[in-house]
Amino acid sequence: MGTPDFSVPVLQGLVDAGYTIKAVVTQPDKAVGRKQRLQSSPVKKLASQLKLPVLQPAKLSGSPEMAEIIQMAPDLIITAAFGQFLPTKLLKTARIAAVNVHGSLLPKYRGGAPIQRAIMAGDPETGITVMYMAKKMDAGDIIAQKAIPIAADDDAGTLFAKLAIVGRDLLLAQLPDIIHGTAKRIPQNEDQVTFAYNIQPAEEELDFRRSAAALERQIRGLKPDPGAYLRHAGERIKVWGAIVREDSPAHTPGTIVAKGKHELAVATGNGALAITQLQPAGKASMPITSYLNGAGQHLQVGDTFADLPAAEAAHE
Repeated sequence: MGTPDFSVPVLQGLVDAGYTIKAVVTQPDKAVGRKQRLQSSPVKKLASQLKLPVLQPAKLSGSPEMAEIIQMAPDLIITAAFGQFLPTKLLKTARIAAVNVHGSLLPKYRGGAPIQRAIMAGDPETGITVMYMAKKMDAGDIIAQKAIPIAADDDAGTLFAKLAIVGRDLLLAQLPDIIHGTAKRIPQNEDQVTFAYNIQPAEEELDFRRSAAALERQIRGLKPDPGAYLRHAGERIKVWGAIVREDSPAHTPGTIVAKGKHELAVATGNGALAITQLQPAGKASMPITSYLNGAGQHLQVGDTFADLPAAEAAHE
């Protein structure tokens, strides 16, 4: 049971290791882009290539798909970023165990956006937890964990890719013990629980009253999806890359403090943010040099590059 790219190596790994997949469960196809064309999830695409049965319930609880899974009487239910809660009735269907591959070092970052939150918080490391599933979100006993460092240039996309491989390998290493009933069961310390809720639309906007370091992490944490943005001249401009300039003198947040052939730096609540890659509305992503040679030619030092969000700023 999985949906995004993170889940793909897990499914492929199970197949390559010789496990029999009775069904692959993933989120329904969704409309994307201006033309709203239906797009299958990465897991569905792989399952189709492997000629595996695919189920796509809009909501598992009470669905015909859930009834079909129960009728299959699976030995194991494996989830990796599926994107829906699993009813207790379904968890109990697994003859051996229901196991989750989660992208954090639990009990830190329970929830749907642990990888993004780890980058945005500036954590030095993250990892994978293989765990038994429970009724509460990501609250089951831990089977095994593996940590990896978060590189300074990691974004959510690169970290997802790294952790997907770690998750695949850790799961496959633990499955024999899980099947034989000899795997560890380490209860989570409830006093150390933190949550990584799904990214909300309001969190995508850059608020230049925050520190340059926090904004740079926000940009990386939201790349490649959904992307951070700023507002200028009534339009949203996606920002895909930036560098922190901590030596910048203080200016009103949102003010352009430096402009050159290859540079556009904006004042923040602490330091300046030098934007390196952006995407104007309706255009492709481009390096800052291309933007300054085109739509950004008119910008001058002292201009306000973005309107500040109306919400109260979080100063960092």
